[in-house]
Amino acid sequence: MRWFAVDKRRLPWRTEPPAAPDPYRVWLSEIMLQQTTVPHARPYFEAFARRWPTVEALAAAPEEEVMAAWAGLGYYARARNLVGCARKVAREHGGRFPDTEEALRKLPGIGRYTAAAIAAIAFGRRAVVVDSNVERVVSRLFAMETPLPASRDEIYRLADRLTPAHGAGDFAQAMMDLGSAICTPRSPDCPRCPLRAHCLAFATGAPETYPRKTAKKARPRREGTAYWLEHDGHVLLVRRPEKGLLGGMLALPEAAPAEADWAEAGAVDHVFTHFALTMRLLCADAPTRDEGIWWPVERIEEAGLPTLFAKLARRGRERRSGLALPVRENA
Repeated sequence: MRWFAVDKRRLPWRTEPPAAPDPYRVWLSEIMLQQTTVPHARPYFEAFARRWPTVEALAAAPEEEVMAAWAGLGYYARARNLVGCARKVAREHGGRFPDTEEALRKLPGIGRYTAAAIAAIAFGRRAVVVDSNVERVVSRLFAMETPLPASRDEIYRLADRLTPAHGAGDFAQAMMDLGSAICTPRSPDCPRCPLRAHCLAFATGAPETYPRKTAKKARPRREGTAYWLEHDGHVLLVRRPEKGLLGGMLALPEAAPAEADWAEAGAVDHVFTHFALTMRLLCADAPTRDEGIWWPVERIEEAGLPTLFAKLARRGRERRSGLALPVRENA
């Protein structure tokens, strides 16, 4: 805690005493940081906080605008849950987030970790907050031999032992900052660590080998095709189904939208959580513009396409410019 008071990260969602934490900003940051690094999430947080500074403002926003603003942050179910949660807080809780883990977990998109983080950081409740950084710190502190993910229940129990009755929010943030800045996955900076004297993994001489992990299975690889159909400076987009991968987002069609003279424009490799994908792009010009979502090509960045389709759209624009394209590009 003393280390944190001096060396904590300065982050846009944190407040300095005597200002009290803003539960809305704490919640927004925690949702964005799920499966996302701080450097990647920071500009999104700042943009959202400017555009929708309160939970009521976010609750009133059209869902498609929020989804478009979220584009590039990944895990798009979080964006749909973000809107659903904001609307429930505004409608059922008078615009105030509940202050207990139990009540927070009843809101869309809030699970065990996020409820604990909000309760501790925003409301000062004693809650056990365990993210991947805390898992690493605790695993090393106790030199746990059981590999992840099997050790998670034991890590939670040990973190519960460490969590103080008062100041749990600062303690949780201190543990997360320690894991991010010092107790890093590779080459931990042990000489700077305030827990070094107590760390059993440091005593082994090989702290970087903790936490133990089971071997990961190779991701299966899939292949797909996207279509760039253009007419008079506009490209055809589709709205993906609400449920499923990239649900509710605008994207290029994955089924041929028309009979046309389709031309190859290369491919993009992209890695999702559970599989890797190679998506090839076929391009064609349409003689007419039929019903559908036709987006101005010169403003395609404003469509809020997911990263995979944003990369493919760049290829479509390059094809229009007559640029030579390599066969494949990593996304």
